[in-house]
Amino acid sequence: MATAEQIKSLINSHFNGSDERFATIALQIAAHEARSGRTTVAEEIKRAIDHSKSKTIKLNPLQKDLQGLIIESIPEKRMNELVISKEIKKRLERILTEYKQRHKLQKFGLSHRRKILLSGPPGTGKTMTASVLANEMQLPLFIVSMDKMVTKYMGETGAKLRLIFDAIKERNGIYLFDEFDAIGAERGNENEVGEMRRVLNAFLQFIENDFSESLIIAATNNLSVLDPALFRRFDDVIYFKNPDTTEATLLLKNLLGLFIGTIKPETIAKEIEGLSHAEISLGCIDAIKDAILADKKVVDKKTLLSMIQDRHHIHSKTNLNGQTNPIP
Repeated sequence: MATAEQIKSLINSHFNGSDERFATIALQIAAHEARSGRTTVAEEIKRAIDHSKSKTIKLNPLQKDLQGLIIESIPEKRMNELVISKEIKKRLERILTEYKQRHKLQKFGLSHRRKILLSGPPGTGKTMTASVLANEMQLPLFIVSMDKMVTKYMGETGAKLRLIFDAIKERNGIYLFDEFDAIGAERGNENEVGEMRRVLNAFLQFIENDFSESLIIAATNNLSVLDPALFRRFDDVIYFKNPDTTEATLLLKNLLGLFIGTIKPETIAKEIEGLSHAEISLGCIDAIKDAILADKKVVDKKTLLSMIQDRHHIHSKTNLNGQTNPIP
């Protein structure tokens, strides 16, 4: 039977929003019950914990006007799958902590971090980060289709933007505005037409007057083109970059898994310097496919290096704005 200290710890972890601590204490109780011969109770506790961890988020259909404009998904990525710097991890954990204990902040008239701007080169984990936050918070992830929202017809983009912010207010979730510079470009930019300036002004008003429970995440590959007025509307700005040697080593270990064989990731980490997380992932997947098709149980180091060189070649033909040059 649970001790008084365990019961108090369970209650505290629940109200502090610490799910991991709650599960740990519950498993300790289950172990005690098993040692005492009450195996049925122990198994029931374990099943309850497993069921809680594996539960999925049920999605409700969006209204007809938003079909195609917002893509719903059930996030599956967890924090331990992200290969990021300690600084970024610390920032993300702070967002999660504030969300889980938001009621504490509300008592003092404060709001948790819920308007986040992510910036960095393509493939460095911005979209995956949004998915991880959604999963850790047990919220659905809504991805705004910028190509569907931005149109050539005057007033239509602004109207769609209003629909999105109405959804943000009505449906709790994480709303990701990927390729945000499509509407967030600086208003003084000579290449911007008057309609897009009106859209940006509308976005600034919508986000400033949004007090919903949803999280709004904007992601951009090119921070320099964003209008300066945007930055004070976000609670946090997180800068992503290509993995350093330490991160690249861990990434290789995670990606190759059982196929790693005798390869020592630290010996080839330098070879992948300059590549993004996504590019490294694609190189490893290509090497694993090659091993499978050749009926091998592990990846050949020479093949892996060749696949990485292919990714370097593609990367060298692609600039950070996502514009590709012809590959000879």
